Amino acid sequence: MSIRIGNSCVNCESLTSNSKCKVHGVIVDTSYTCDSFEMKAVLKNNSNCGTCARYEESSCANPQKAASNMLCSSWAPQNASA
Repeated sequence: MSIRIGNSCVNCESLTSNSKCKVHGVIVDTSYTCDSFEMKAVLKNNSNCGTCARYEESSCANPQKAASNMLCSSWAPQNASA
């Protein structure tokens, strides 16, 4: 099973405190997910302007209102790449 770009390892039960995947035995980043993903019972909600790839960029949907801890439906992960 392959590891792909996403935003899910931070919420996976297989992620250890030192960012190692218990299933694959490799160091992963919070922007990855895989077919072995198992959701944690409690999610980390860090999807705010301060963690958004669009924050203070021309692609920001609300540049006049954006603030570091504000939640937004146009949020995009900082670590994802196309």
